[in-house]
Amino acid sequence: MSDRIKVALVGNPNTGKTSLFNHLTGLNQKVGNYPGVTVDKKQGTCTLSKSHKAIITDLPGTYSINPTSEDESIVFRTLFHKDVTEYPDVLVVVADVENLKRNLLLFSQIKDLEIPTVLVINMVDLMQKKGISIDVKMLEEELNTEVVLISARRNEGIDKVKAAIVRSHVAAKSLPMCDINHKIDAEYFTKLKEITSEFSLYQLWLMVTQNNFPESIDEGVKKRLLNFRKDVSQIRRYQNKETIFRYQEINRILKNVYVVDKSKATDLRGKLDRVFTHKIWGYAIFFVILLLIFQSIFDWASVPMDYIDEVFSNLSGWVTSTLDEGMLTRLIADGIIPGIGGVVIFIPQIAILFMFIAILEETGYMSRVVFLMDKIMRRFGLNGKSIIPLISGTACAIPAIMATRNISSWKERLITILVTPFTTCSARLPVYAILIALVIPEKELFGFLNLQGLVLLSLYGLGFAAAIIAAYVLHKTLKINSKSFFVVEMPDYKIPSFKNIVLNVIEKTKAFVLGAGKIILALSIVLWFLASYGPGEFNAVEENLAKMESFQNLSEEVQEYQVASMKLEKSYIGIVGKSIEPVIRPLGYDWKIGIALLSSFAAREVFVGTLATIYSVADDEQNTIKERMASEINPRTGENMFNLPVGLSLLIFYAFAMQCMATLAIVKRETKTWKWPMIQLVGMGALAYVFSFITYNLFV
Repeated sequence: MSDRIKVALVGNPNTGKTSLFNHLTGLNQKVGNYPGVTVDKKQGTCTLSKSHKAIITDLPGTYSINPTSEDESIVFRTLFHKDVTEYPDVLVVVADVENLKRNLLLFSQIKDLEIPTVLVINMVDLMQKKGISIDVKMLEEELNTEVVLISARRNEGIDKVKAAIVRSHVAAKSLPMCDINHKIDAEYFTKLKEITSEFSLYQLWLMVTQNNFPESIDEGVKKRLLNFRKDVSQIRRYQNKETIFRYQEINRILKNVYVVDKSKATDLRGKLDRVFTHKIWGYAIFFVILLLIFQSIFDWASVPMDYIDEVFSNLSGWVTSTLDEGMLTRLIADGIIPGIGGVVIFIPQIAILFMFIAILEETGYMSRVVFLMDKIMRRFGLNGKSIIPLISGTACAIPAIMATRNISSWKERLITILVTPFTTCSARLPVYAILIALVIPEKELFGFLNLQGLVLLSLYGLGFAAAIIAAYVLHKTLKINSKSFFVVEMPDYKIPSFKNIVLNVIEKTKAFVLGAGKIILALSIVLWFLASYGPGEFNAVEENLAKMESFQNLSEEVQEYQVASMKLEKSYIGIVGKSIEPVIRPLGYDWKIGIALLSSFAAREVFVGTLATIYSVADDEQNTIKERMASEINPRTGENMFNLPVGLSLLIFYAFAMQCMATLAIVKRETKTWKWPMIQLVGMGALAYVFSFITYNLFV
């Protein structure tokens, strides 16, 4: 039987920790949440040798074991509390070869916890360019730890990491790196050590500084430790002394083993930074990159999307013609298949968006964007780090809101949480794509710019502008006092790892499709039932129409369409839609669109799936969802339902409306009250209604 070793990867942000995790685990990984919090928990399995397997946990990036954010608290709890399921048998500390001094501060703290540890130094392929040389053997002797040099980008040294993990596990012993007691206050730490021998001196010190104790600790021991917390100012002085001493030790070690000869370096970083962070060219380049991304989303995805649309249309037709007539056949052909197809069709566009975001992050360019946008953010009451949630919100608002934990100021964090949902997320992309395709002509401007792509970019820009304006209003109206500071790390530029990008796209696209798919499948079944059945009048539709002379004069094909349309109107879903139609009619919407709006409060992308289900019930012809929407007639005007005024009105509505229950739930989780999510729901809903009304009446 294989020995399953529990391994935790820990390190500063941007050291390549996640790249190493991907190399070790490949596709054998899963994403969940740590108990009691909404921080992502990434775990995977890995074969280390013939007789050893490992469970690898990728811990959030942290600069220190002293937590200042939710992410860092996870690292502290995992490494400090032996009763947590993720408590590691072996720790792998990942460091960046260019920032080794700073990375070793975290390593020195972890080493003092006396957990078997391996130091992995990443990006060694850059050593020659940076003029860096390392005496690995001497470094191992000084740190009393096995040191492995790797290049995660080139997949070099991964097998050496596996072997080092096995050896460290077998040794099962790790000595502290820094003897902090004699350098700070020998008498103080001697008394601390005398309290109990169950924990190491550094563990006892952490209990005092963090006021955090294992559940299994003796109450008498805990009470004695709390006595050491009486003088908080003394603890802070000692923590500062500890940090200074650790850096003194790190400097002493690196002086002999780590040499940087800038005369041998061949670095382009400075030249590139001067361009990408330029006060004019930096913004121009960022805009061009965004323009290219949204042009690509439409141009590259059009062929596979048309193919997927056709496949699901044909599949519905095949089910109808092959299976026996009955409720189950109608459910599959008119409910389940169109509903799922309404999500699957947008996989190409979503995958392309995630691919570009992953490339920007992998290259190191995203950190330059954060730095570039800091001055703008501050004018509107935000922190430079607020740009991270606003940009990552283009994928999904939920992890974006969770990412605000890195913002130290509560006021700036709250404002960022409240305005992030304005950013156009991937769930809006299906709605935008289908509506733009219906009402915006597919033509080129200046011979190379796709008009539909420009409209999509404008919607993203509108969402971002709304977030900034809302942030300014909140900054002026919220009476919250808090301090603010901004620190951002500029990682080196790197050639993106193809493997990392692929895994990132697969993981996030799968999460989107499965998350949306569950909701849409359930709603499709409910909507199909509500659209296929109704009270008394529903069952008499055919009989009542047959009595009408005008109906008798129609062709058989038109008669079938009239019956299906009238049945839909008299169904349960038709009754609900008709009841809300007076409220949404000023926006140009009919009751069918109203049903789609209501159902999309579960998730925005459900809008398309809902219409796919409704139109499948109303139309037996196996056309694509785009064709059905294009042929829909407004009974009041006799014109196409989805014309330019209605299409633009819907685009504006979804640009502003807060239509995502999961986002509301995560806002409640992060703010610990329903007050703020309710303000979001009502405020954004009112904004969406007003601007949709204005848009419709401007173009009608």
